[in-house]
Amino acid sequence: MPKWADVLLVPILSLIIAFALSALVILAIGEDPVRAMRLMITGALGSTYGWGYTLYFTTNFLLTGLGVSIAFQARLFNIGGEGQALIGGLGVALVCLFIPWPHWSLAIIAAIAASAIFGAVWAAIPAYLQAKRGSHIVITTIMFNFIAFSLMNYMLSHVLRPPTSMDPATARFDNVLRLPRLHDILAPMGIDFSRAGPANVMLFVALLACVLAYFLMWRTRLGFEIRAFGKSEPAAHYAGISGVKIIMVAMLISGALSGMMAVNSVMGGPQRLVMNAVEGAGFIGIAVALMGRSHPIGIIAPALLFGFLFQGGSELALETTIPREMIIIIQALVIMFTGALDNMVRTPLETLFALMRRRT
Repeated sequence: MPKWADVLLVPILSLIIAFALSALVILAIGEDPVRAMRLMITGALGSTYGWGYTLYFTTNFLLTGLGVSIAFQARLFNIGGEGQALIGGLGVALVCLFIPWPHWSLAIIAAIAASAIFGAVWAAIPAYLQAKRGSHIVITTIMFNFIAFSLMNYMLSHVLRPPTSMDPATARFDNVLRLPRLHDILAPMGIDFSRAGPANVMLFVALLACVLAYFLMWRTRLGFEIRAFGKSEPAAHYAGISGVKIIMVAMLISGALSGMMAVNSVMGGPQRLVMNAVEGAGFIGIAVALMGRSHPIGIIAPALLFGFLFQGGSELALETTIPREMIIIIQALVIMFTGALDNMVRTPLETLFALMRRRT
């Protein structure tokens, strides 16, 4: 099958099937699927307010999807992005609460470093268990999600919660640490953008991370070793590539990227660390990486798609009787057809292209 068909045609057909089944479900509960899609498009893309939220969610999915894709390249199924992002948020909160920063530009550098370190450390433990003890990375990373949630619950309820508050959350950060939003960035250029949209400077950091990850994976020796190990572990060992080193490095990078997501959801969102700061972005990152074929540039479009689904789904729940959970069903169908059932679309296409080649 041609490369363009693998990259474009397979995901597009998978999405069409997923959306068609979603339309049938919406129709079954008594709503108009055409009107529902129109409301989603208008709510997510029809105004700068909608774009502000869509790009905010996209930023989260770019970083978690990028983290998962790096691990995928080494054939490591890192399901711990949720926990790594939670622990990354703890690093962001500690940096913002206990260090008096004079300006947001210094704080964001420290927050990115802290979140990356905290996320990488949290990923390093399952990586070590895989590399040295043979523990399966899927099992250990998903269990570490629960440990991270319990640790976060304790920290927010007993350690970082202000004495006068009953809410399991930290105090609000100083106003000087507020990240510039797209309105602040685009206003000097004469572009009018909604003040309410939470999309902020972390969007550009996430896009830069995608570009840097591309150069790391396809233009450096380390990237070649990671990809070689992912393609064939025995061949990589024969070539002198250390499996322990690749597992540790790939998971450290993956955890760091997932942890960085917390800068957007903590500093760029509520300006404090709350229990649901990650909002499932660690798991959505798996679908983003699958749809993007684990390519640092390829994940941009799937991240935008899921950003659209999140924001459009919120608007849909407000304007119709369709519950918010319906959007979760749509997301599940997208994940199912682009991930688990990928071969259901791929195999017939490969057969079709093979027949076309024989005829020519």
